[in-house]
Amino acid sequence: MKKTALITGASSGLGVEFAKLFAQDGYDLVLIARREERLEKLAQELHQNFGIKSHIITKDLSNPRAPEEIFEELNQQSVLIHALVNNAGTQVYGKFQETDLNKQIQMLQINLMALTSLTKLIIDQMLANHIKGKILQIGSTGSFMPVPLNSPYCGSKAYVLNFADGISNDLKGTGITITTLCPGATRTEFSTKAGMDDTLVFKFMVMKPSEVAKIGYKAMQKGKLSVVAGLYNKIMVFSIRFLPRSLVVWMGKCFLS
Repeated sequence: MKKTALITGASSGLGVEFAKLFAQDGYDLVLIARREERLEKLAQELHQNFGIKSHIITKDLSNPRAPEEIFEELNQQSVLIHALVNNAGTQVYGKFQETDLNKQIQMLQINLMALTSLTKLIIDQMLANHIKGKILQIGSTGSFMPVPLNSPYCGSKAYVLNFADGISNDLKGTGITITTLCPGATRTEFSTKAGMDDTLVFKFMVMKPSEVAKIGYKAMQKGKLSVVAGLYNKIMVFSIRFLPRSLVVWMGKCFLS
């Protein structure tokens, strides 16, 4: 039976790179994002290059109903998912008191609620069909530290990491594995939209999305619990556990100033 991978946020950045990696390995795809035209172009490219099929679902994951609507469409088409990549995410950059509350709530809906809902729905489907599936959650180096100017985002990514680590233990013996990829600064539309391209971390410590995606993909296929992308990021994450909390907060602000 041919395997199918579902990728959210598939219209750009890491989502596109994950789609290419799965397609290279012969997976059919379910591509989810808001921009239908981009998804159609990607689906055509992947079919031409790798001969795989892609099912496009145009959804805005800031809509609380979106995960259930996605799952309903999968059931209607009798599509079984063997790998899930919860790649969709957004952030709101700036001092918390100066940011827009509605944008913060939309961010949390995408980063937390949609991710949690899709994870539960797909795990239930995998268990019901005896699928030994793989799930990749996208965390961040911010999963490990508080970062001024980006506090709600990093808080949401701390949830992603702890949520994934916890349910991986719940799923022992089922054959389903959960992996969390924790990238640092990555050159995608994500940072540009947030207005972060001129910050210190994006000037000197940025990685290519293709590099980051390969690291996450390999870790997921091996069933690793988590992986931090890039040597510098690994060193930073390792070192902050030995530093005073006030110094970690100061470092976080320096990186995003």
